[in-house]
Amino acid sequence: MTLYNLSTPFLYILFILLLPFEIPNVLLFVLAFITGLTIDAFYDTPGLHASACVILALVRIFFISVTVQKDGFDNEPEPTLSNKGLRWFSTYVITLTLVHHFFLFLIESFSISGLPYIIGRFLLSSLFTVFLILITGLIFFRKKERK
Repeated sequence: MTLYNLSTPFLYILFILLLPFEIPNVLLFVLAFITGLTIDAFYDTPGLHASACVILALVRIFFISVTVQKDGFDNEPEPTLSNKGLRWFSTYVITLTLVHHFFLFLIESFSISGLPYIIGRFLLSSLFTVFLILITGLIFFRKKERK
């Protein structure tokens, strides 16, 4: 789904974003690479989405290590909206989506000749993707049970 060839949501990054906290880094990178390679097969862009997904996995590791306490993994094993709350989840999604899309569109153009067009596509696609991810998170939102 594309909006005037300016905004293309890449909802597949939600798969990488919602992987459990305690997934081994090697497995995370392999899953991110395979996810990107699968998208590359359908878009006919060899390695473009695979590299962006691997960068996304790397930034995910850094973001989670900075923002999540290690002892909190037992109580909340997944980075979902219902587990972490709207504030943390939206910051997580926005940050990682911006990194993924910036890297993706920068490599896709591989030049700075059409920089305003690239920035426009990057911002609009990021906005559209974040919107769809947050809507998806709200659709599958479950309130925590009090114990």
